[in-house]
Amino acid sequence: MTAAAPLPEQPPTGSVDPREHDHFLVRQRVRFMVNQYEVSTLAADGKSEDRPVCFVQQKRMALKEDLRAYVDDSKEQEVFRIKAHTRWDPRARYAVTDPSGAAIGELGKVFGASLLRSTWKVFDPAGQEIAWAQERSMGVALFRRFVGFVPLIGGLLEYIPIPYHFDYYAGEHLVGGLRRLLGIRDRYVLDLSGDTGRVVDRRLGVALAVGMDAMQAR
Repeated sequence: MTAAAPLPEQPPTGSVDPREHDHFLVRQRVRFMVNQYEVSTLAADGKSEDRPVCFVQQKRMALKEDLRAYVDDSKEQEVFRIKAHTRWDPRARYAVTDPSGAAIGELGKVFGASLLRSTWKVFDPAGQEIAWAQERSMGVALFRRFVGFVPLIGGLLEYIPIPYHFDYYAGEHLVGGLRRLLGIRDRYVLDLSGDTGRVVDRRLGVALAVGMDAMQAR
């Protein structure tokens, strides 16, 4: 497996470099007609917020999925960007790039496996698969799909506190997970502490956590 790229000499001014951390809180903001998220590191207790990492916004009315992560709400400094190569393709891959446009890696939804349980793959800048993530519970996954087709109830699915957890793997090795916290708005704890070799660039881990919520209309 390919190790994550080495850290730059200095991260963007005023930002926390996510590659130096293993635990994150991803919180969806309450906004109308636009997906916005706040990402912060977690304190040693794994429960309370520590320092902000980035603010993420999904581009409105874009023909191709486009999410931008910034140091803060000023949107003056980017941390990373997620953008689809093609539009409206269930098998699409999403490029994750740094502020200079250099490739960090790619994310790709596995269409066949996702019919039962949402499954994603993570690729390094050379296009080699380095990790994958899958919805933890088959039963919960099937229940979510069933409820989504029920009139009236399906439209309220995002407000129903259904557990929406993912496991992250590098090959067959469990390296972390994404756990949804109960509440009206989507909040997730991302734990990549099992990736002791830091195979997964933490920016890719955070990008996948945000992307799975935003691009799956969670």
